Amino acid sequence: MLCVLLAAWAAYANPGVESEHFEEDLVIRPLKDGRIGTRFSFTTTLEDVSPRNPESLDGDDDSQHYTLFPLTLGQILREYAITELHLSLNAGKWNYDTWGMPDEPGVATGGELWAWIADGASTSVDQRWQGLRNALAGLFCASLGAMDEQRTTSPSRTFRPEGSLPDWGHPHHLRHAFLPSEHVCTENLTPFYKLLPCKSFSGIATLLNPHRLFDADWHGMSIHVLWKEGVGIQVRLTFQAVLDPIRNSWNKKRDWSLKSLFGRRIEQSCPISSASQIRVSIPEDQPHLFTPQPSGVDGSYAVFNVSGGEWLFTDVEMRWHNETSFQNRFTDPRTATGKQNSVSALSVQRTLKSVNKYRGSLNVAVTNNRGDDIQTTYLETIPWFVQLFLHTLRIECNGTRRGDLLDDTTYTPPIPHSRPTLYQSTLTVPAGSTVYMTMDVTKAFLRYTEHPPDAQRGWDLPPAVFVPIKAGQKGSDELERIYTPILLVDLATPDFSMPYNVIIMSSTLITFIFGSVFNLLTRKFIVTKVEGNHKTDETGQLESASAGGKD
Repeated sequence: MLCVLLAAWAAYANPGVESEHFEEDLVIRPLKDGRIGTRFSFTTTLEDVSPRNPESLDGDDDSQHYTLFPLTLGQILREYAITELHLSLNAGKWNYDTWGMPDEPGVATGGELWAWIADGASTSVDQRWQGLRNALAGLFCASLGAMDEQRTTSPSRTFRPEGSLPDWGHPHHLRHAFLPSEHVCTENLTPFYKLLPCKSFSGIATLLNPHRLFDADWHGMSIHVLWKEGVGIQVRLTFQAVLDPIRNSWNKKRDWSLKSLFGRRIEQSCPISSASQIRVSIPEDQPHLFTPQPSGVDGSYAVFNVSGGEWLFTDVEMRWHNETSFQNRFTDPRTATGKQNSVSALSVQRTLKSVNKYRGSLNVAVTNNRGDDIQTTYLETIPWFVQLFLHTLRIECNGTRRGDLLDDTTYTPPIPHSRPTLYQSTLTVPAGSTVYMTMDVTKAFLRYTEHPPDAQRGWDLPPAVFVPIKAGQKGSDELERIYTPILLVDLATPDFSMPYNVIIMSSTLITFIFGSVFNLLTRKFIVTKVEGNHKTDETGQLESASAGGKD
C-alpha cells in the first residue's frame, strides 16, 4: 500500500515523467476606461494520444488511466468520439470599442457550444451531438439540453477547427448552437473547480472567488478541447472577468492588487503545475510601479512566477504614479473629428425594428475604424419564428447603394418547428466608412404551448458573428470573432390570463349549482302562517310575536 501511495505521489510531484502535464496562467490587462481585464487559463495536455475513432464505438473502449486529465470530461469525449469541443457560458456584454479584443474569443452573451464530430459510427452525428449536449448539461449544471435541432446549425466558414482533424477516411461535421438566455453562475463554477488538478485549494485557482467574479461588469467561463497532431489532446479551461477597481476605491483611483480585485491572495503554489505564472500588461507611456518586482518581462507583459520556490510573496500590486483620480476619456463615443473613438478594427451595431408584432426589419451597421478595407465573414443564425426575406436585403455606404460589397452568400431557409435560419456572406467594409445592411423580417405566431413561462418578456435572439480578415487575403491573417449583443424580439402573445378567467368562472358556476342542489336535498322546509302580530306553527297553535309576552 505504501508503494502505491509513493508511486502516486511521484506521478503528481513530477508530471513531466508521465504523458500528462498541467499549466496555469493569469493575464491581467488594464483597459482604457480604467477597468481591469483578467483571464484565468488552466491547460492540461495528454501527450501522444488521439481522439477516439468513431468506428470503434460499436465495441468496448480501451481503459483510460488519467492522472491530471479530467476524468469526467474525458469519459464524455470518449463516449461520443468528439474530436474538438468548445463551450462558453457568459454574462454581460463585451464592449469591443473600449476593451478591445478579448483573450478568449467566445464572449457571446449566454451559452455557446460547438464541436467537430467525425462520421463513420453506427450512430449518426446528430445523435452523438444530442448525447454530448445532455452529458455536458449534467456535468456543468446548465440547460444545454435545450440546444436542440431548432437551435443547431453548421456554419463551418465562421467556426473553423482550432486544432487538427484526424484523417480516418470519414468527413468531420460541425455542430453549433447558441442559447442566449443561459448565463454563468456559481452552480457552473463549482464543476469547473472539480476539473482542475489542484481544485481551488492552491495555485492561481485560489483567486477564483465567486463573490468577486460574479460582481464583475462582465464574466464568463469556457472549456476548449482540441487535438494537435504531434502533441496530443489539450484541455483548456478559462475564466474571464472585467473588474472595476474604481468602483470599489474610495479615492477613485485605478490602483489594484490581487487582494483588492479578487478578495484573496495566493498562499501556496500548485505542486502539480509544471508552469504557473501571472502576466500583467505593461502600460505604454504611463508611469507605474509593480510590487514586488516582476520575475521577468515577456514582450509587453511583466511576468511573476508562481511555481516552486520562486514564489516568495502572496500578492501583486500595481500603482499609477502622479494620478490622484482617474478620468475616463472613453465616455464620449465621438472624438473631435467625428469618428468613433474605438480600439477595435470593426464596430458593429445590430437592431431589430418593428411597428407591429408581425413584421419588422433587421438593421446592421458595420464601421471600419482602420485606414484600409476590411473583409469580414458575416453570420446570422435566427430561430425559425423570425424569418428573413433575403430578396429585401439592401446595402448602403456613404449614402449610395452598394451591392458590390457583398459576396459569397449562402442561405439556408428555416423549417418551422424544426430548423433555424442560417445566413453567411462575405462583406467588404471600405476604409473609414460605415456599411448599413437592412433586411425585412416576419415574426411567426407560436402555439400557446411553445411560449416560455415569461412569455410577455419576449424571446432572445442569438448574436451575429463577424470574422474580419484583410481584403485581398481571404482565408488568411484572420482576426478574432466579433459577437454582437443579443436581441429581444416581441412576438404575438396570447392572453394567458384567459385560462385563469375560465377557471374562476367555471369554479363560480359549479359552486353556485352545487350549493343550490345541496341545499335542496339537505335542508328541512317548514310552512308557517302569519296573521297580524301572531304566527301559527304546523300544529295550529298561536305563538306570541312579542319576546316578553305572557300566557
